Amino acid sequence: MKIDATDRALLAALQRDSTLTAEALGRMLNLSPSQVGRRRQRLEAAGLIRGYGARLDARRAGLTVQAFVQVQMATHAPDKVKGFIRLVETRPEITAAWTLTGEADYLLQVHCEDLAALNRLIHEALLPDPAVARVQSQIVMNVLKADAPLPV
Repeated sequence: MKIDATDRALLAALQRDSTLTAEALGRMLNLSPSQVGRRRQRLEAAGLIRGYGARLDARRAGLTVQAFVQVQMATHAPDKVKGFIRLVETRPEITAAWTLTGEADYLLQVHCEDLAALNRLIHEALLPDPAVARVQSQIVMNVLKADAPLPV
């Protein structure tokens, strides 16, 4: 799908504030609200806009520990990997997960109430999984830049 400069401006504005009305977006982009609505629907239908949501402050939500956990697999047998993926998908404290090249097979972003909760996740959920060989965690000390909008 081709996107033009107006689409890019619309996407940038929505990334900054997804609650903007068609009227407000129209004023920003020099378009009518109906034109903005059609463009927005087209971008949604094409999958460029995957959804809308609220960004929560983890600390104010009681999640004082953020960590990145690297997981090295003991096996890549499909049934074992499926079990591990199911574990990742069902643990609410794992907020994002990526497969990687290099030594670690997965990188997990984790938000926990405290260090004890992180310890329980690692020692009671991740390490006992039969597909997992090794886990290494890094605790986030300070967030310099988080959830930045994509460059459009």
